[in-house]
Amino acid sequence: MKKTEEEILRTVRSVLGSNWDRRDGVVVPSPEDVALDNAAVQMEGAVLYADLAGSSKLTQEYKDYFVAEIYKSFLNAATDVIRNNDGEITAFDGDRVMAVFIGGSKCTNAAKASLQINAVVRKVNELIAERYPSTKYRIDYAVGVDVSKLFVVRTGIRGFNDLAWIGDASNVAAKLSNVRDFDGKSFITKRLFDRMADSSKFSDTTKKTCMWNLISKQILGHDIYQSTWWWNL
Repeated sequence: MKKTEEEILRTVRSVLGSNWDRRDGVVVPSPEDVALDNAAVQMEGAVLYADLAGSSKLTQEYKDYFVAEIYKSFLNAATDVIRNNDGEITAFDGDRVMAVFIGGSKCTNAAKASLQINAVVRKVNELIAERYPSTKYRIDYAVGVDVSKLFVVRTGIRGFNDLAWIGDASNVAAKLSNVRDFDGKSFITKRLFDRMADSSKFSDTTKKTCMWNLISKQILGHDIYQSTWWWNL
């Protein structure tokens, strides 16, 4: 049934200026955990985005089945790595995946996941070369990670809704996953780097060889580190 303009605006009026029923979250919520009314879950989380680069060109230049195989290979591999590191998948958006890490090791785990995605994509590209020796296509991508307080709400209507992850980390991580003009594939904010354990900062704890370097770029006012390292599973 179609809604009138007044019915649509009545719904908007019920949202604007209303009191939010906030609660602190200790686990990553699913949509059914958050009421559709003005309820929200507050938490601190490390947000990771893994984004496939050049998907428009890929779609234009290759067969549909090949594009589908690339999408599924990249997203499935990234998802498995994220879950191996205690991250929770919160959304798929075409050619990218979003995840949230919580708990005391969230920054360390999210950074590790980004480096392990680097490793697994290298293996995936080897498999692409084996399966399709006549193509030069190889997956290009970037992973962005940041940490901040998050305000989680359920948006949409009954039967058609999902969670919106509102917070600085969501915006910054998404923008980091679109960085293409540096050698690294993993990009994190300084505030996340400062909270990581040494295990995700250094390749070894004796020589203190740092796997991250500060780059000449800021995202929304945040200093950024990149990494060209990969972490085998």
